Amino acid sequence: MTTVGAVLVWSDLGDLDRHDTGVGHPERSARLEAVRRGVADALGPDGIATDGVVRVAPRDATADEIARVHSTRYTWSLARLADDGGGDLDPDTPVSAGSYATAVLAAGAGLAVIDTLRASGRGAGFVAVRPPGHHARPGIGMGFCLLNNVAIAAAALADAGERVLVVDWDVHHGNGTQDAFWDDPRVAYASVHQSPLYPGTGLVHETGGPGAPGTTINVPLPAGATGEMYRRAVDDVLADAAAAFAPTWVLVSAGFDGHRDDPLAGHHLTAGDYGDLAGRIAALAPTDGRVVVFLEGGYDLAALRRSVAATVGRLTGTSTSDEAPSHGGPGADAVDAARVQHGRATGAG
Repeated sequence: MTTVGAVLVWSDLGDLDRHDTGVGHPERSARLEAVRRGVADALGPDGIATDGVVRVAPRDATADEIARVHSTRYTWSLARLADDGGGDLDPDTPVSAGSYATAVLAAGAGLAVIDTLRASGRGAGFVAVRPPGHHARPGIGMGFCLLNNVAIAAAALADAGERVLVVDWDVHHGNGTQDAFWDDPRVAYASVHQSPLYPGTGLVHETGGPGAPGTTINVPLPAGATGEMYRRAVDDVLADAAAAFAPTWVLVSAGFDGHRDDPLAGHHLTAGDYGDLAGRIAALAPTDGRVVVFLEGGYDLAALRRSVAATVGRLTGTSTSDEAPSHGGPGADAVDAARVQHGRATGAG
């Protein structure tokens, strides 16, 4: 079992969440309470209050930090929309009066966790914030996402001289993160997701721009895929790619909407699968840790709680999941195709 140590550095919004998506929207504030309960399940009844957990207060991302990813025109228009009382970026992505302030705080929470990990030198990070971010493109938000939290963190690290691997296991492809680093050789982006599914990107031949060939890896799996196919994707495709890229940090876009109980997609993962994935992806990071997990999707509250507990438990070595990993299902040919495509993109095959 791969862990990065018993120390967990985490940040959540607490009562600072002012992003109101309205009645009936799946991306709701109750998700954060489910996440907090999951972290407590992993660490024991009093675990969040122990010395093994470093709680970091979120802070606002600065305009310069956000501008590494998003255009000034977009962030100005988003702030103006919130100031005017809110509206909709698209049919799925509402903005309320408090949404922009919450999004800026969510983006800064990841940066605060990273600063703490750099100072301490060891541990895992967990960023429990909303709205999620990986669909937010440089010039527009979409798909429940306003600012791209993981991309803002990755860009800050890259500008500090780090090599960053972003692994996205959300069941929906992170088109915004892919767009942000499409032609940036300092940041590799790897996604395992359901296809066809929203937003329709993440096809196997999408492998990066001319300045960064092979630094984008997509493993699109069909409906019905289980955790076994995610594990194969990590073991057969991502592990070799990560070894060649040699990241100094690994950031995870951790959507838990591939769980079999989630209402928005058709993959059949269990909480135990997410624990396994966390362990495998932690192994791609340097030996001193430097792995940070960012909350993305996950809309069945009970499944979200169990999946977060399994993820945190595996990263810290404090607990394991009662849900057994899943096996079988379609997708082996998709993993094989991704391995071949990555070899072609990098000249290795």
